Order: sequence, then C-alpha cells, then structure tokens
Amino acid sequence: MAPSTRPPGRPRSSVDAEVFAATLATIHELGYTRATVDRIAAATGIAKTTIYRRWPSKGALVTACLVDTFGPLPPAGRDRAQDLAAAIRFGARRIAEPGVAAAFAGVFTDAIGDPEREILSTQLQDPYRKVLIESLGLSEQRVLFFIDVVIGTLLHRMGMTGEPMVESDVEALIVMLQRELEGWLP
Repeated sequence: MAPSTRPPGRPRSSVDAEVFAATLATIHELGYTRATVDRIAAATGIAKTTIYRRWPSKGALVTACLVDTFGPLPPAGRDRAQDLAAAIRFGARRIAEPGVAAAFAGVFTDAIGDPEREILSTQLQDPYRKVLIESLGLSEQRVLFFIDVVIGTLLHRMGMTGEPMVESDVEALIVMLQRELEGWLP
C-alpha cells in the first residue's frame, strides 16, 4: 500500500466551513459579544488551538467568515444602473442571512478603536470597492459613499428592528441611489 500524501486531520476547507457555520450560528443565537472562540470551538468539536492557528483573534475569524459568506459580487457589465441594483440586492440578501448582520456590526464596532481595523477594509470592502469602481465608472470616494449608504442602511434596519429590510424598501433604496448615480455621470 502506498503511503498517503495527505496531511493528517480534516481538510482545511472542511474545517473552515464548519467553523464559519458555527460562528454565524453562535452569533445568531447568542449575539456577537457572547459568541466567544471557546463557544465556537465547542459547537464544532474543533480544538480552540486549531481555530487560533487559522485566525489569531475573534475579529479575524469573523472577518474571514464574512468574506466567505459574502463571496464575490454577481457579474457586472450590463449597465451602471443594473450593476448598482444587483450590488444592492446582493448586499441585502447577505445581510439578511442569520447571524451576518450581527457579525458585521460586532466586528465593525470592535474595529473602530482598533488600529488593526485595516483587515476589514482590505479583506472585506476592497474587493467590492474595486469591482464597483470599474463597473460604475465612479471615483473611489463616490463608490465608498455608495457602500457606506447601502451597508449602513441595511445594518441599521437590522439593528433597529431585528429584521432585514423588506423588498419594497430595498427597491426604494435602489431607485434613490440610481437617481443619485445619474447626477454623477458625465
């Protein structure tokens, strides 16, 4: 029998998927503050040391979880108004998933006073910022404004009501921002 070339233990992608699912479930159930790495490890049966080897802090774990949850933006290239609408609907769907809004708000709040908050912008925001600059043909400042308005509005609704924004309000947000977009174009 030939020796195995696979390292011992579970495949990394399997561990990541288990930890990310447990992270969102724990945050959804207990809230961001009480969702500790100890509790996430216990929920998965994966050693806390294994989690800390992959993610050096709870913030890094939650950010990686959010990056995985959000994934790439839907394909762009139709036209600016449709690309903007698709991006807003995409954000609304992701933030409505159980645990995502609380995870996002918690890690964001923790990052405000943390000099290492750059992880949020480089890992979570930058991929979307770059795609939107290209697809919308706007300056970085304007794209950041759109991201702030959309994500801030969606998270505010979840924070205030505990419920995701209803579809008719998402559509109203789209119309409002499409009008603004038209005013910025040459």
